[in-house]
Amino acid sequence: MKKFAIYKGETGFRYHRYIERMDELEGDRLSEIITEDKLPVVIDDRGGYFRFDRNDYNFSEIIETDKDCPLSLEKMYFRNDDKFKLGWISPEGDTYSCDYTSHTKCAKVIAEKFFPETSLPERTLGKAGWLKVIDSWNGTQREHGQFVYSLSGKITKKQADRLFDLGLYDNAEVRELLKNCENDW
Repeated sequence: MKKFAIYKGETGFRYHRYIERMDELEGDRLSEIITEDKLPVVIDDRGGYFRFDRNDYNFSEIIETDKDCPLSLEKMYFRNDDKFKLGWISPEGDTYSCDYTSHTKCAKVIAEKFFPETSLPERTLGKAGWLKVIDSWNGTQREHGQFVYSLSGKITKKQADRLFDLGLYDNAEVRELLKNCENDW
């Protein structure tokens, strides 16, 4: 049974392996670095660790499970969140929120749920008609924006409706996508 510390973020919950006893580190390279006096710790997904603090503002709960991932897709990447800014939009118009550096991780979790046999999650989502909403800031602009990317150059009516709801209809690339699809609906 594995233990995970769950933390809430703006776009969803994230998890880290929670270690409170030395025997839980058995076979892990960190067993040579972490000592009893440093416990409990949380191991991040990059192979690092930090001291666990139950009073951390973002800490939510400890979950015990046999699974490698203790959270559902919808928990990790909020589905149809009112505050959606960046992430993925399904052909059905459902949004999955992520931050500006997590599109690949989000795509992997989405693909595991909807396309379990794939080895290229982002490409698979694109070929299946999913839209990627990314940060359009180029380093020189005063403000960050949103750029909508479609691998196929097409969108569904439900995606168009969602883009309207998100206030993205005026983006140049969205206008082009709408023009490409106006006869398909």
